[in-house]
Order: sequence, then structure tokens, then C-alpha cells
Amino acid sequence: MEITLAIDAMGGDHGPHVIIPAALLALASDADLSIILVGLTADIESELKAQKANTGPRLRIHHASELVGMDESPQGALKNKKDSSMRVAINLVKTGVANACVSAGNTGALMATARFVLKTLPGIDRPAIAGVFPSRKGKTYILDLGANADCTAEQLLQFAVMGSMLVSCVEHKENPSVGLLNIGSEEIKGNEVVKRTGELLRASHLNFYGNVEGNDIFKGTTDVVVCDGFVGNIALKASEGLAQMMGRFLAEEFKRNWLTKLMALISMPVLKAFKKRLDPRRYNGASFLGLRGIVVKSHGGADSFSFLQAIHTAIEESRSGVLRRITEQLEIEHIQTQEALDVNPDNA
Repeated sequence: MEITLAIDAMGGDHGPHVIIPAALLALASDADLSIILVGLTADIESELKAQKANTGPRLRIHHASELVGMDESPQGALKNKKDSSMRVAINLVKTGVANACVSAGNTGALMATARFVLKTLPGIDRPAIAGVFPSRKGKTYILDLGANADCTAEQLLQFAVMGSMLVSCVEHKENPSVGLLNIGSEEIKGNEVVKRTGELLRASHLNFYGNVEGNDIFKGTTDVVVCDGFVGNIALKASEGLAQMMGRFLAEEFKRNWLTKLMALISMPVLKAFKKRLDPRRYNGASFLGLRGIVVKSHGGADSFSFLQAIHTAIEESRSGVLRRITEQLEIEHIQTQEALDVNPDNA
């Protein structure tokens, strides 16, 4: 299946210097991929020249005259930057020119612009940000990671549907398990929203495991973990901080004296394997789920290897039909909810 990606070449901390090399690597590894680099033509052409690459049928430039700053307000970007590289790339998805958009730009501005331009899928109140965490069993997908600080139980059910269908499509798992992040595994624990969400999930067609705790994310207890964006963003940032601290402590201990330095040298193959396994760059690429188009957000500080992973995420989502699967599953859950209300009208 041929895929065309619209890539915001100006986003992130490094812009074309990181994004264009990643785009070239993606093109070299996938003969059915085409890329549209969106941004300032002169800057893009300059980086292509530095990379000794040329435009052609599979690599095009689409000029955009404006940039969205990493510290710019979402409202300001939406109102005042209508020809930004970010917005133009999303417009290419809306018009069907591209299958998906990838950007390392301002997260708030990207979400606001994507929601305004693409709108949400039928049955979705709010889009959510889904990301991947490493676990003992491989990967755990968690959402929402920060788009929605306050959520209703119905919206968390929608997140569960979107996360389940994403894993089903991208990881090729027919019936992925879903966990609800809580302060305990018992059904009676949690606030009223979480308790109500548990009821909805138990009544759904999803493979609901039950409540899970924070440590279950890394155990790989479930394929998907659902929470509101306030909790999810804290979990994300705490995990990043813990990984950085562990890396620093390990380096300090190995540098303590000549004996520990020798041990570090002997242990180098193990340390390299350990670093590779936990390398956050391998998990780069957060999906904006619930929109009428595919948008993938790369970390703003990503290097070329990291940005390439975000490109691969966009390709996989495009080829797997994740939007169709989400829409179909939402319809199933809506029908079931409506039937339950018809039987028990007092619950409406």
C-alpha cells in the first residue's frame, strides 16, 4: 500500500537538520512511501543539498511561510499562524493529499490545530494522546498523556476503545487487554469517575482486565492503560525522570574508582544492551487519537533516529486502517450503551 506523509520540516528544537535526514532514511527503507516536506522552501532545499539529496516523485516540498514557536500559545498559533508548516501539513491530511502528518512542533498548538482542522470522529468527544512505554513484556500503550486534564467516564471509555483499536492494528493483536489506572486493583477504589468508568468498561465489548496500578505499566500487565491526561502526563514525566536518574546513578557508580571503571569496561556489552532496551528514542511518536485523520507527535528534542520512529508510527497507522477500526468499535459500544438504557431507563 502506497503511503504519503506530510512532515512538518520546521517543528521541534532542531528543525530540518534532524527531520530531513530521518525522512530520507524512511524513504530508503520503504519503496511505497512518499513524503511531502512542509516548511520554508529555502531552508529545506539547503538541508537537502547538505544531505546530497534531491526532490523527485517520492520527495516533494510544500512551502509554508510561517513557523510555530515551541513556547507559542495554542490559541495564538491557531489564530495567527494560518500558513504555518504545522497547519499546512495537517491541511494536506484533511484534503486527502497525505495519509498522515508528523510533527515535532509545539504539542498544544499541534493538538489545537489538528482538532480545529480535522475535527473529531463520530462518537468522540475529545481526542487523546497515546504513547508507548517499555515493559517487561514489550510495550504498554497509555492514554491520555496530557490532552485532557479532566474527563468523564464516557470519555475514558472512548479512550479505551481508541487505545484498544490502535494496539489491535499496530501490534496486530486481535483482542488487546485494557487496564484502568487506579490507586488499587479493587473495584471499590478510586474516585467516582474512575468507578463509573470501570462499570462502563466491564459492560463493553473490550477485553477489560480491570483496575491496574502504576507499576503495572512497566510489568506489561495489560496492553493498554487508560487514564485522564492529568494522571497520564504525571506518569510520563515521572517515568522519564526516573530513567534519567537511573542512568546518572549508574554512570556515577562505575566512575567511582579504578576498580569500578574496570568493571564498567567488562560490563560494556551488557550496559549497551540495557541502554538500547530502555532507549526512549525507540518509543518516540505519540498518536493523536480520535481525529478524522492521523497525526503523530514527535518529541521536540528528537534526533534523526528518534524522529524516524515517529515516521514509522504514522506509516503503520496509515496502513492498518486504525481510523476505520475505531469508528466501527465506537458504533458497537454506542449500540450496547443505548440498549442498556432502553432496558434500564432509570440509569439514563
